[in-house]
Amino acid sequence: MRAEPPPARLLDLSRTVSRAGRRPTGVDRVERAYLDHLSRADDAPLWGLVRTGAGFLLLDPGSVAAIRDRLDGPGWDAPGLAARLMRRGDPDRAGAEDTVRRRAVGRALPRGLGRLLKRHLPLGTRYVNVGHTALSDRLLAGLTEAEARIAMMIHDTIPLDWPDHQRPGTPDRFAHLLHRAERHADLLIANSKATADDIARHLDTPPDTLVAHLGIDPPRPGTAPSGPWSDRPYLVTVGTIEPRKNHAFLLDLWEEMGADAPLLLILGARGWENHATFARLDAGPTGIHELNGLDDGALFALVAGSAGLLFPSLAEGYGLPLLEAAALGVPVVCSDLPVFCEIATGFPIYAPLSEHYLWTKAIRRLIAEAAAPGTGAPGQRTGITPPSWRAHFDTVLARI
Repeated sequence: MRAEPPPARLLDLSRTVSRAGRRPTGVDRVERAYLDHLSRADDAPLWGLVRTGAGFLLLDPGSVAAIRDRLDGPGWDAPGLAARLMRRGDPDRAGAEDTVRRRAVGRALPRGLGRLLKRHLPLGTRYVNVGHTALSDRLLAGLTEAEARIAMMIHDTIPLDWPDHQRPGTPDRFAHLLHRAERHADLLIANSKATADDIARHLDTPPDTLVAHLGIDPPRPGTAPSGPWSDRPYLVTVGTIEPRKNHAFLLDLWEEMGADAPLLLILGARGWENHATFARLDAGPTGIHELNGLDDGALFALVAGSAGLLFPSLAEGYGLPLLEAAALGVPVVCSDLPVFCEIATGFPIYAPLSEHYLWTKAIRRLIAEAAAPGTGAPGQRTGITPPSWRAHFDTVLARI
């Protein structure tokens, strides 16, 4: 039975504002999907909350809609002097925070958050945080004081499962976040059963946890950049060049294949704690091209025109590049992670990372198929329908 609709929802938009001017990550896209959908839902008004360096800003439904429209249109206001001084060296974030501040209906220092929320919002408001952002003890104390119900999305537990592949301090910060969720959340939203299982493995008394697969927005290819790949079959891998994405594995395969290895495009910015892989890329391995700074249209155009996507990750909370490739009709070869088997049953070629021969065989087959006439154009080769945001929110709105 569907729960009674909430009197109001309060979506935390701190991540969206703090990452102004940067290329959206998968988590950023999820927060944006929640903003778009919840602001248009007719069962409860949507308010917004933003944590800044000076405290909290509260947005009413009209201001939330204005911020949403800013993301689609003219962008953020030019920052004033105070914002520029507070966010020196980050003018995009300064402009975003100033834009929100000018439209806020209320503001408070952290210790005054509870009073601010009680002054403007009804009891029983549902607070929703999907960005792993701003979940401080002060925030949670303010929400508790205002008698809000708290829902948090957990995207993965990778910082705890792969601590050696994280920036310094990240595992400890994430452990504190997860244990705050254990103490305070009324509901956790997991993007997959695999993530829900990981949460349960790390917590003694996990909160009520709802599994809701993420949707994807239909990829819209633009114009692909030209290069040596323009008139030859090529493969792609998509993602930040960080250790758990396992680019080193692909470099090993290309070394083993030697001079007749196919073209591989690495689409993603350089990340962290991956100096050995960066050095190998800087040496210019045969057949491998590194492209970063692409906009979505260019990236999707390269994926759509490829012979296949290679996804040898050591760990993933979900796997949006896999599903985006499927939406473009592009074959995928991926590691046999439980989450991949869950979200894309029967579609990819699953290959254990210990089986170099299987990977090489699949790679050569995809290149041969792409080079042969009559094997099907990109966009016609997968035969699956990726999950939709509508299905996600049909599941989630019954609980928040």
